[in-house]
Amino acid sequence: MTSTSKSCVFCQKKIQENHFFASENFLAIYNIAPILPGHSMVIPKLHHQSITELSDPELCEMTLFARKTVNLLMKTFGAKAFNWTIQEGEEAGQTVPHLHLHLIPRVEKDLPHPGDWYPLLKESEAKIIDSDVRSRFSYDEIVQVVERIRSVAKEMLG
Repeated sequence: MTSTSKSCVFCQKKIQENHFFASENFLAIYNIAPILPGHSMVIPKLHHQSITELSDPELCEMTLFARKTVNLLMKTFGAKAFNWTIQEGEEAGQTVPHLHLHLIPRVEKDLPHPGDWYPLLKESEAKIIDSDVRSRFSYDEIVQVVERIRSVAKEMLG
């Protein structure tokens, strides 16, 4: 595994401490600029830029962890469906060079057309993370959402 990158936003202590779910090697974090309620991400605890850098056991762990996480998000946000996506590399739209899997719970009529989430995600990702132009949650708002999800996780997992 590679180490933590000091310049990577997802490696920052503040981001990693605000996870709502964790496995041995992965964290579930709430997106600071969600395109829909519940929009979260699964990230490796250590700095990996690409899914191809994961070992086979890590890839299996990530997939199983993401499945548990999406079930948790669907229950928390009353969703019956979800999208998950990875943009791998600049050419595919990756703007943060740290592997992250987007998990987006979906409810009926949350967007005019079910496929509208992708243009919104692309637009949201294209904005610089620390820019004032990007609409995002405050730290306190993130903490509130994370506490809500943690509460549901506690009920689900005991």
